[in-house]
Amino acid sequence: MANSNYEHGTSNIEIGQRFPLTIKRLGINGEGIGYYKHTVVFVQGALPDEVVVAEVVATAPHFITAKIHKIRQQSPARVTPRDEQYGDVGGIELEHLAYPEQLKFKADVIQQALEKFKPQGYKNYDIRPTIGMADPYEYRNKAQFQVRQINGHVAAGLYRKNSHDLVDLPTFSTQRPAIMSTMRYLVNLIEQLAIPVYDETAKSGIIKTIAIRESITTGHLQVTLITNTPKLPKKHALLTAIAADLPEVTSVMQNINPGETSLIWGEETRRLAGDTYLTETINGYTFKLSARAFFQLNPKQTEKLYQLAEQALNLSQHETLIDAYCGVGTLGISLAHTASEVRGMDTIPEAIADAKENAELNQVTNVHYEVGKAEELLPQWLREGFEPDALIVDPPRTGLDNQLRQTILDSRPEKFVYISCNPSTLARDLVSLVKDYRVDYIQSIDMFPQTARVEAVVKFSKRQLYR
Repeated sequence: MANSNYEHGTSNIEIGQRFPLTIKRLGINGEGIGYYKHTVVFVQGALPDEVVVAEVVATAPHFITAKIHKIRQQSPARVTPRDEQYGDVGGIELEHLAYPEQLKFKADVIQQALEKFKPQGYKNYDIRPTIGMADPYEYRNKAQFQVRQINGHVAAGLYRKNSHDLVDLPTFSTQRPAIMSTMRYLVNLIEQLAIPVYDETAKSGIIKTIAIRESITTGHLQVTLITNTPKLPKKHALLTAIAADLPEVTSVMQNINPGETSLIWGEETRRLAGDTYLTETINGYTFKLSARAFFQLNPKQTEKLYQLAEQALNLSQHETLIDAYCGVGTLGISLAHTASEVRGMDTIPEAIADAKENAELNQVTNVHYEVGKAEELLPQWLREGFEPDALIVDPPRTGLDNQLRQTILDSRPEKFVYISCNPSTLARDLVSLVKDYRVDYIQSIDMFPQTARVEAVVKFSKRQLYR
């Protein structure tokens, strides 16, 4: 009978229906989870141990999505969000939860993922408490805000959840203050100069998105206007005003992304004024960041992350390291002083060009970078006689490529560290990796306070195979 409850539990439940619900825990996206008539209910904004009146907003065969109609019994961990737009946009979905509890939740998310995928020995893994920030606000060094017209005025912000309705963001507590003040200046300037902004319905207009990155080291800002056409009306007046009023903006770029697309960035980027890059310093190493270059959004925690990676690898001066998914070389260059040689690869040619330039900038000579996939270059290097002593992987949210997982198991480097930004794909990858490697520990670190996202460093030890 239990199964039939799950299969048919939502058939008599209607949208708009209300019922009392006790919240048992938080799900992987930070939503409250309770059970009504043996059916799981997801309630955005609800916290464990709260009793709420839930109002159904959607049903599916195996679960219900609801919102809070009323809180009858409030959690002592509930706090007042700083942002007026809390609940409307992403990026601050845990702002109602006290920060120490956010950190506990992030370790629990890793545990939940392991319980779902059940890699060998997962019940005995050493899952360490999440490393947080002293001040978990104003940490994001980059903003990408959509630009539209709302009620006849230019607005910049993020889309309302599950929609294309823009929410104007005059302030946003996780962004660096200089980025937000520059964003508002540009919004006002675009309106004063009457530069056409993009209209999704008419598929016309010029400015689609404003991207601003700040260097925490120098205080300099890079502004990129992402436009629908190469043409940028009032360009001279725009640049003149920025030069006069925003001396901290040392780079102004234009990225051209024509037409209707879900991608924020287009292929072509042009320099409008100033430098083509910013510089940022991490653990004593300086990196050039072009407009489209990937760089961690939380520089303070990135320093800690790279220190954790170095400790986990524990390299000797004679050992060689492969840095898969190397990007612009920030991690590999930071680790190069601990190894005899570091080899990195990435599929994006511009990233490899930046990595080579960054190595030169830091006078690091024992690194080698190539364009290509790790699962193709690693076997090629092995055939050429290069045997890595250690491997570090920092994949995107999709986790490791199937072929790369197999390549790792075939090459079996002595030391292996996995930096994960998605507990679900990490747990999935562990199912095969633990056949040849033991998990020594999983150290989570909070790179994105006020969100449900968590980063983790996994240290492995190679198992001895007896064949």
